[in-house]
Amino acid sequence: MSLQPLAERLRPKKLDDYIGQEHLVGQGAVLRKMIDSGNISSLILWGPPGVGKTTLAKIIANTLDRPFHILSAISSGVKDVRDVIDKAQKQQFFSRANPILFIDEIHRFSKAQQDSLLGAVEQGVVTLIGATTENPSFEVISPLLSRCQVYILKHLEKDDLLRLLENAFEKDVELKNKQIDLKEYEALLRFSGGDARKLLNVLELVVNAEESDTIEITNDKVTKRLQNNLRTYDKNGEMHYDIISAFIKSIRGSDPDAAVYWLARMIDGGEDVKFIARRLLILAAEDVGLANPNALLLAQSTFDAVHQIGHPESRIILSECTIYLATSPKSNSAYEAINKALATVQRTGDLPVPLHIRNAPTKLMKELGYGKEYKYAHAYDGNFAEQDFLPEQMKKERFYIPQNNASELKILERLKNWWKKRY
Repeated sequence: MSLQPLAERLRPKKLDDYIGQEHLVGQGAVLRKMIDSGNISSLILWGPPGVGKTTLAKIIANTLDRPFHILSAISSGVKDVRDVIDKAQKQQFFSRANPILFIDEIHRFSKAQQDSLLGAVEQGVVTLIGATTENPSFEVISPLLSRCQVYILKHLEKDDLLRLLENAFEKDVELKNKQIDLKEYEALLRFSGGDARKLLNVLELVVNAEESDTIEITNDKVTKRLQNNLRTYDKNGEMHYDIISAFIKSIRGSDPDAAVYWLARMIDGGEDVKFIARRLLILAAEDVGLANPNALLLAQSTFDAVHQIGHPESRIILSECTIYLATSPKSNSAYEAINKALATVQRTGDLPVPLHIRNAPTKLMKELGYGKEYKYAHAYDGNFAEQDFLPEQMKKERFYIPQNNASELKILERLKNWWKKRY
């Protein structure tokens, strides 16, 4: 039996064998064109686990015949970065292409570690390829981000995952010697969640559990093997999205016990506390919203504090914010309002701004009626004057609908007092 995992044995070495991400590497796609041209710029591959970021980086280096250095942001420090850069500088020749430095989980690099890359990337000593599961706009410093193209990789689709399974049965040195009947595949796909590595890990687990070389794979068999063998959260983040989903839905569902439990699961599993704090900040606006506007302030304070205070103390701050959000009244009215407004803008296009609320910095604009008949609210009783602010075609549209909670009922009362029958 091979000591290499199935996913590693099947890792493709050529672009034509790469499965998925057609929008990037399909015929005529942007990254494919760059690779085919032989001129690759520094880039960041952003996408969920198991969609081929590391594989794509290795294929690029192999296709372009470049030296390939790989560092993990979890285990590498500034010294490791400088050692690779020094090695690259010593290998520089006039006709030799610069090596590729691949940094896995680059979002975990500190500012100092990212700063140490800047000079080498800018001078072309190395071509940087970073891989991240987090939005690089938040996690990669601006000077480095400005020197890199960002490409987004997507979860693999059903057809991609089935091709991976077919590929495994046909090409793997061990599996092709077995008689495998894939009677049902839904459980394999469901548990993979669009993650190629997870799919192949589950397949290998099921196959290795069989004593015979004649194997029938069913949904029931896959489910039972997983329940007996797989950890539901591990330090490599295999179940990253499942756990964060459970965490968010527990807070949204106002269950502080469940929310703190899933928080503990993430902390124990080695999740980045900054990632958790950022999700709390989004949730405070999306799900608590105007039912308790202070939630956003607390979430912002939590986000700032976690960036200043590391593990393990930050767990207390995260716990406080989690419980506060879970026990707050909920409203998604702001979320619904902006989504409806954006959909309306996309449907109706750029409608003209009403003349009376246009800016009128010049005499000509004033003569054309810009700003004419505008009512300055502070000049009226109660600092309110009824007038139209929407384009003519939009007058009857309502985007913000106050929801049934104490805070927004007060807002609704205020709106009714101002706008009478409109609310």
